[in-house]
Amino acid sequence: MNPGSEYQPPTTPYQVPGRPFEPQGPPPTMPNAPHMPPFPPQPPQPPRRRPAWLLPTLAAALVVLVAAGGVGAYLVYGKVSGSWFPAKTGQPSSSQSAGGVVKGPDVCAMLPKEEVDRLVPEATVAKSSRESDATVTFSCNWVNRDISFGEYRREREIDVKIDQWKGDGAKTGRSIAQGSYEVDYGGGKYGETAKPSLDPGEKMYTSPVKDIPGVGEGAFAQYTWRRDKDLQWYAFGEAHARVGDMTIELRYQAGQQRKDAQILSNETKQSITEENAIREVSGLIAHFAKGAAAWQAKNPNVLAQPEPSQSAPVASTSPSPSPSPSVLPSFPADCAAVTEGATRLVPEPETRARGTTIGADNQTECRWLNRNLPGGEGITKIRSALITVHRFTNRAGSADEASAKSFYASERGGDRHVGQSSMGGITWGKVTDVEGLGEQAYQQFIQTRRGEVSASTGTVLMRKGAVVVRVDYSGHQRPEGEPTNSPKVKFMTEKDALGGALTLARAYMAELDKQPAGS
Repeated sequence: MNPGSEYQPPTTPYQVPGRPFEPQGPPPTMPNAPHMPPFPPQPPQPPRRRPAWLLPTLAAALVVLVAAGGVGAYLVYGKVSGSWFPAKTGQPSSSQSAGGVVKGPDVCAMLPKEEVDRLVPEATVAKSSRESDATVTFSCNWVNRDISFGEYRREREIDVKIDQWKGDGAKTGRSIAQGSYEVDYGGGKYGETAKPSLDPGEKMYTSPVKDIPGVGEGAFAQYTWRRDKDLQWYAFGEAHARVGDMTIELRYQAGQQRKDAQILSNETKQSITEENAIREVSGLIAHFAKGAAAWQAKNPNVLAQPEPSQSAPVASTSPSPSPSPSVLPSFPADCAAVTEGATRLVPEPETRARGTTIGADNQTECRWLNRNLPGGEGITKIRSALITVHRFTNRAGSADEASAKSFYASERGGDRHVGQSSMGGITWGKVTDVEGLGEQAYQQFIQTRRGEVSASTGTVLMRKGAVVVRVDYSGHQRPEGEPTNSPKVKFMTEKDALGGALTLARAYMAELDKQPAGS
């Protein structure tokens, strides 16, 4: 049986370069989402408790970004963690104490960089260590829950924990470690045939235990897959090993979901397959068994000392602040070519052109704005047209259509997530695909009452080759003398907003069509 998706994510996902221009103002926040139900009940065990270790994660909050009239959404994940082993009475054995106390093994350094890059690209890495009466524990975690790959968003995580067991009276740390490993092995064998209590619509599968020869003084792997009717769908591989007085626990979790899938659902969710999960954890645990053996050979009969800080970040891949766009001395040629049409939508405008490069995303932004248009007797109008162009190139400087497709999919997925909803003074309309504009295009109507300006916006996002273009047409009208955020502001209609955005988008695409392929 192999319930994981047959479309197993490749082990070297593609990361989309470039981000939109900086958002204006603080983003609104959404109430916290409920936590995922806990792990299924554990099989009967000897007296020590099993930790709910590396539980599958769920969004803890949703944050919406608003930038240049466009929107996107992403999940902030929170980890649900269980307790570690309870304290156990007893003193270290004399053999461990005799050697003194030294710095413990560096678990994060045991995994080769190429393996990290392959399995969890651009990972955030964190290590921790702690001591109880029974063990000294060293752990490392590699995680990336937002890996963009075409129309999919992937999540990957490796979590490793090494326990060095202390002696207890006549029992050595080695014998206690062996007993702990045997408990884990027995629990795995029990899980092969156990029938957990599941709610209607839930499904769960636990694979047979697979012994891993040649790793430590004993090692095995196992696969778990679980889903419920609507929300959960996760799978992971798990491996255990023993080396001397140390036990090692490892999990590798991987999955992906379409960017335009319904948020907080298992729609289009795919998880790592049994074959791939068992293969990966079997290879991974060998690195840590080798590292533990090397530390023991260097420090025979020594009880390790935890780090002074119990949880210290090792590295973070949080993106550095995006560079500020630079004002261009004149309009780019493509913007200048549509100025006549733009000024019909925004008469007598103030104009501005900006540009920046973020990774492989070369961006230009052209704006036409008039804040004080006459709208009839006693009426003032605001009109704004904005064109933001993303041109993607690869390292060789050639047009990168794959990056453009992935960026477009991310934008459409984010806009679709918030479509037909309201939050923080913003109301998003439905995302509707548009035919005849480049190779892909969609439109959306947005109303905003937030900050100093209230306005409605018609947005069109379109892609042709390695170029993605966002066109925003915004405006409102109000009585003269009223502030721009007055309750008396009247939004531009959806028909006018989307009509203006489509008109300008068609004009720009006509100019883009005139350019040679690959330019």
